[in-house]
Amino acid sequence: MYPPKLLQLAERVLTACHNNGLKLALAESCTGGLVAGALSAVPGSSQVLDRGFVTYANEAKTELLGVAAELLAAHGAVSEPVARAMAEGAIRSPEIDISVSVTGIAGPGGGGAQKPVGLVHIASARKNAPTLHRRHVFNGDRESIRLQAVAAALELLLERSQP
Repeated sequence: MYPPKLLQLAERVLTACHNNGLKLALAESCTGGLVAGALSAVPGSSQVLDRGFVTYANEAKTELLGVAAELLAAHGAVSEPVARAMAEGAIRSPEIDISVSVTGIAGPGGGGAQKPVGLVHIASARKNAPTLHRRHVFNGDRESIRLQAVAAALELLLERSQP
């Protein structure tokens, strides 16, 4: 289901989190749980992966992750501020140390001049550290864009899981 390189990256993330005693949460929109799927495909992932939120609708982002409705109205779901708020909402629980969020436009429709198809915002929050953000514009069809977003989210998590 997942390309071998993606599973290898997921395994590296899990190993780094495990070695550094980090519990992980995910907040996904356009990837629809694919980041969680890649991580949970690795045996032993339950030692690190604690929870995941698939918040496709704005209401879900507000209800489950605490993203302010005003923030969504001002910037739209596919934006840096919302990606940051999603990641920060995912680590609200005391059990969670690190998170990653993904929000974007996978296509084939839904894009425009300001927010083209392939635009993906990824953020990672970690307790007692600033939230990091990455903006990407991926090329390809819907499946390709989503898999590229998963890889980028895992790469950011790998970066964040280091001491």
